[in-house]
Amino acid sequence: MDETTSPASGAEPEITHRVEDGVARLTVAGELADAARRPLVRIMTDLLLDHPGPERVELDLSGVTFMNSAGMAVLVQLQRMAAPRGIEVVLVRPPAAVIRPLQLSGLWHRFPIEGEVARPGPGAGES
Repeated sequence: MDETTSPASGAEPEITHRVEDGVARLTVAGELADAARRPLVRIMTDLLLDHPGPERVELDLSGVTFMNSAGMAVLVQLQRMAAPRGIEVVLVRPPAAVIRPLQLSGLWHRFPIEGEVARPGPGAGES
């Protein structure tokens, strides 16, 4: 059986970020799993220290190909880091690989969502 939805590499995803007009935008491409924790937390910490008072953080997840429970934990951790400063963490253009685990875990309503939202394809219905 081919395990195409399971990460094999454990490599860090590609993460870029920029700050414009009080909005920090982080773009994630690749797998949102345990290997993503360190670089995302490091970037968020730097943003909170170097750029005090960004009004919001946008996580562009359109390039995410896989997300597991460790990836969901990272999203929650980023939100918790930003909350004491009143900074909103928004998920931008999340693909089905992100939407489905968030829906199944009940975390879907915890995050504001913006941009085009990918719909899970056929066969991804409720079980």
